[in-house]
Amino acid sequence: MDERSRPALSPSAQQRAKRQQRVEELCAASLRALTGNADLHYRGRQLHQGLRRVPLLAPHLRVDSDEDDFSDCRGAADGTALRLLHSDPDIHREFCPGDDERIARLMFEWLEQMRVETLVRDDMPGMRHNLQQRFAHWSTDFYRAGLTEGRLGILLYTAAQMCWSRLTAQRVLEETEDHIEGTRLKLASRIGTPLAGIRRHRFDQRQFAHHALGLARTIGDMTKGEHAEDGRDDKAQEDAEDQEEISRFALLLEFDQGEGDTPALATSGESKVFAAADQGYRIHTTRYDTEVDAKSLLRPALLREYREKLDRRVAAQGINIPHLARLLHALLARPDSDGWLFGEEEGYIDGRRLAQLISSPAERRIFRQDRQTPVSNCLVSLLVDCSGSMKTHIEAVATLIDILLRSLEMASVTTELLGFTTGAWNGGRAWRDWQRAGEPAHPGRLNESCHMIFKSADRSWRRSRAGIAGLLKADLFREGVDGEAVDWACQRMLARGEPRRILIVISDGCPSDAATGRANDVFYLDNHLKDVVARREREDAVEIMGLGVGLDLSPFYLNSLATDMTQALDNALFHEIVQLIGRRHRR
Repeated sequence: MDERSRPALSPSAQQRAKRQQRVEELCAASLRALTGNADLHYRGRQLHQGLRRVPLLAPHLRVDSDEDDFSDCRGAADGTALRLLHSDPDIHREFCPGDDERIARLMFEWLEQMRVETLVRDDMPGMRHNLQQRFAHWSTDFYRAGLTEGRLGILLYTAAQMCWSRLTAQRVLEETEDHIEGTRLKLASRIGTPLAGIRRHRFDQRQFAHHALGLARTIGDMTKGEHAEDGRDDKAQEDAEDQEEISRFALLLEFDQGEGDTPALATSGESKVFAAADQGYRIHTTRYDTEVDAKSLLRPALLREYREKLDRRVAAQGINIPHLARLLHALLARPDSDGWLFGEEEGYIDGRRLAQLISSPAERRIFRQDRQTPVSNCLVSLLVDCSGSMKTHIEAVATLIDILLRSLEMASVTTELLGFTTGAWNGGRAWRDWQRAGEPAHPGRLNESCHMIFKSADRSWRRSRAGIAGLLKADLFREGVDGEAVDWACQRMLARGEPRRILIVISDGCPSDAATGRANDVFYLDNHLKDVVARREREDAVEIMGLGVGLDLSPFYLNSLATDMTQALDNALFHEIVQLIGRRHRR
């Protein structure tokens, strides 16, 4: 959709994305079970509680699901759960050093994490093992990466090993024991008293914090003392070196890990304009907004040409559509009462057969039962981002959509296909009206919204075949205002009577409209999309999912799947989409 859109995923990246998503689901489930907090989930590869990000405040909690074992990921999740359960944020903030004490703050945060990890219940030996293994693996990786060669690295690493050993009553990592021995002796005389205190008061956070703060500040003072011993006068250079080492220490080798085949992540940030607005999201004018039947925008002859082209692509994919329909039916159908079954051996007594019981006392088939028939009383709406960057992928996307719509209809599921774009590039008439009005500050959305209906819920796939092929018309694709489109699609779904409603947003990037971005700020539309999705999720009437075209849309949608549209569509991809649809909405 804009410069923040990313290239398509390679097949290996798809596998990595799938594994990461699975690991995050399992870890989030573990966190919810351990804490009793149903709002914990991963979004954009980061843990969130509702809409608030849960920070990872200790280096050894940072894991990479591609590089680390699942036990490491589970250990990090267990450590986070213990922090949420046993650490009082108010007490922690009361004692925590300020930002000007960078090293002291790093150690204080880390010590509190170590403290809570000692509070594992005796009946959870598996959790204790996960935590110990995670810290050991982090220590080994840090040492083998050569990060203990710097004066600050060896000091912080040794302090961490000593504190962990004292709190858990475990010996320091054997592989590095000789390497840290000199620094360990140097530290022992300086931190011996607070080290004993953190062990003694690990069950009392406030008492522990007194000793932890003293220990953290001692470590901070020792780094300053080493500067003086080195005789350095360049304070700026010292700060830069310190900051570099602290960053490397805290980020756990993150500087050494390129993106590789990791799926591109939709980038987003905070919009000051959106946050400061009293009335939230604004629209400068709706005068030029349109809602059109996409079929009316194309000549009939061109629609026939597009339809024939789409049919050839669908046939070339070799997708087992009946099998896909059976999977969807099994997933979305719910038992519904459909009359009675008579002549059963158990159930409700059938009064019409009592005479038969008298004449034949051994007769047992005098009961009736409710007849349950699976019914797919569900609405699935596909909302397609028709922004300029999607033109590259639209033939593959249209093919996927056509196959999915056919399969859903065969599964007796009601479907709808919608699209969104803008009526012009760079604002069009709305932008010119704003200029004529004197260009007031922060006007909100400054473009002509265009919502398109390719297939309505009231029309079957066969009657809508031509309209679906309208997706292939390239000049429909301009810019995109995702938040309004999601709201519009939800409103259409809520106007219908199906008890279950699923909205799948198909997009390859972040919301983008050049005019709106210039007049407000770059993340204005991003924040509105997040606000709309969060509001709709709280209402719990529509399940919203994101299908990313070469992009991970998890910063915007709780349930999302990154796909690679540069490869031929196969049954495995559709099975992954079925799994996406099968995930129950979680508030």
